[in-house]
Amino acid sequence: MLKIDARRKLAEFEWQGQLEIRPGVTALFGQSGAGKTSLVNMIAGLLTPDEGEIAIGGTCVFSSRKGVNLPPERRPVGVVFQDGRLFPHLSVRGNLQYGRPRGPRSAPALEEVVELLQLEALLGRRPMSLSGGEQQRVAIGRALLTAPDALLLDEPLAGLDGERRGEVLGFLERLKRDADRIIVYVTHRLEEVVRLADRLVLIDRGEVRAAGGLEDLLGRPELQAVIGQRTAGALLRCRIEQIDDGDGLSRLSCSGHTLFLPRLDLRSGSEGANIVLQVRAGDVSLSLEPPRRSSVLNVMSGTVERVVREDGALADVVVNVGQTLWARITRRSVRELGLSPGVEVCATIKAASLYSAD
Repeated sequence: MLKIDARRKLAEFEWQGQLEIRPGVTALFGQSGAGKTSLVNMIAGLLTPDEGEIAIGGTCVFSSRKGVNLPPERRPVGVVFQDGRLFPHLSVRGNLQYGRPRGPRSAPALEEVVELLQLEALLGRRPMSLSGGEQQRVAIGRALLTAPDALLLDEPLAGLDGERRGEVLGFLERLKRDADRIIVYVTHRLEEVVRLADRLVLIDRGEVRAAGGLEDLLGRPELQAVIGQRTAGALLRCRIEQIDDGDGLSRLSCSGHTLFLPRLDLRSGSEGANIVLQVRAGDVSLSLEPPRRSSVLNVMSGTVERVVREDGALADVVVNVGQTLWARITRRSVRELGLSPGVEVCATIKAASLYSAD
């Protein structure tokens, strides 16, 4: 368990919050400058809170009341930054061995970490000869070899292109499956949250706005200012029924509905596998009857749960389709359709707008 109750005055706002983080992947999500990295730095000992307490795995690492402030090297954490920060004069093997604890703490075997992150072919090379993705894999391996109670990943994919980002994400998924440890993952990319995280913490200007499960938080329209209006929406858990139906589409089943989206690649899973779809609220339309002679393939019947009105032209309508779906439409449409809790509707989603979040 990682417990934080801290306050720190920053340049533009004051960071103040309480959190309890359990084993598994907890994503700290928010827009750039929200205070995510400041929180990680306080946990790691790189930034000192003005007051409060921080405990990691039962070890008090900071307490203004008790006068405790362990230096970074004595805290049971491993940290991976955006740029890896490898030692250029050491080989990959040397960088990995540098992370091994010098005290009584037991660490995983070097061979285990090398196998997990597939670093065998890189051991004799220097950081300058590695790609960005390879450097981040080495940085993650070095952090693991410190035998941390908590692994802190501060936007480790921020400087990578799409291909390298996907490469490192795959290894992080293996890391998540292979160990029961606390992993704090900082990002402002929602697709990374959906793919990796078990729990989500939304941070805005140094304040913890909400914490909980992904489906719950991402399905709450009132949190879209933190999540981002362009990416806000719901998650749908589906089953792959057919990878390619002959038209370049994949067919999914989802709470009794059939959905189509552009053909999935094999990384998303095989037929019979479960996947998660991310559905942006702005890509969902509502009608009182099923559309007839329409190009839209995906129609889900459901019931309006609530309508969240705003001061502007738009409103958010939460619909129960067996799971929670969220449509962002105009207030005029809400009025003309007579939408209110209990009204039965049909939600339509273009196949081209759907994509796997896995």
